[in-house]
Amino acid sequence: MILHPTLQSALQQRNALKVISGLTNFDPKRVAAVVNAASQGGATFVDIAADPSLVCLAKQLSQLSVCVSAVEPEKFVLAVEAGADLIEIGNFDAFYAQGRRFEAAEVLELTYRTRALLPDITLSVTVPHILELTQQVQLAEALVKAGADIIQTEGGTSSQPVHAGTQGLIEKATPTLAAAYEISRAVAVPVLCASGLSSVTAPMAIAAGASGIGVGSAINQLNSEIAMIAAVRSLVEALATSRSVVTA
Repeated sequence: MILHPTLQSALQQRNALKVISGLTNFDPKRVAAVVNAASQGGATFVDIAADPSLVCLAKQLSQLSVCVSAVEPEKFVLAVEAGADLIEIGNFDAFYAQGRRFEAAEVLELTYRTRALLPDITLSVTVPHILELTQQVQLAEALVKAGADIIQTEGGTSSQPVHAGTQGLIEKATPTLAAAYEISRAVAVPVLCASGLSSVTAPMAIAAGASGIGVGSAINQLNSEIAMIAAVRSLVEALATSRSVVTA
């Protein structure tokens, strides 16, 4: 796996932060706001839709590594030619509301197809939270054998917190934290814990075994770039705290 030194170091130190613009977000202004917030807030890399024009925009705006997301392998090719540093099969959350499911066999097949098209690019693959936890672990192991360099977890959209405040934030993160714990003990590649996380639960993700976190709606749904920057900085600080605890 060949990565930008900053991203490689962050994964090794287990404090990587990916800010997710959204797989279905093709609005240049919104994408630019997320990229700027990620850069100014101190994130490690950004995740945008697999669109060449958006890749060029992100590259113009910051020095951060750019990950592109899609569920159609062919879309990755032009995005990589435009300068994407790594690719992600996943961010499935956008499809669940439409009733679209991603089963293990399909995700594995997408991984094989992507690897056939792009054998050398760093590849991250999301394990769908709709699978039972044991099935998620089995799929993660199969994905690594198929060529995945990073495994990403999810689950925030399926959780239904019943409490407000801190307790609710923990409840919301439970599915992805559980997946990160189990998967990180089954595979040798970095695990990125994503979906439903906050500055409260970011340290829990690292304690569970993740090498970093991915955060989307907690940042990209905010109404101002200043608020986005503040949210990113809060997550960076939370990860720094978790790192000091883990290494203590």
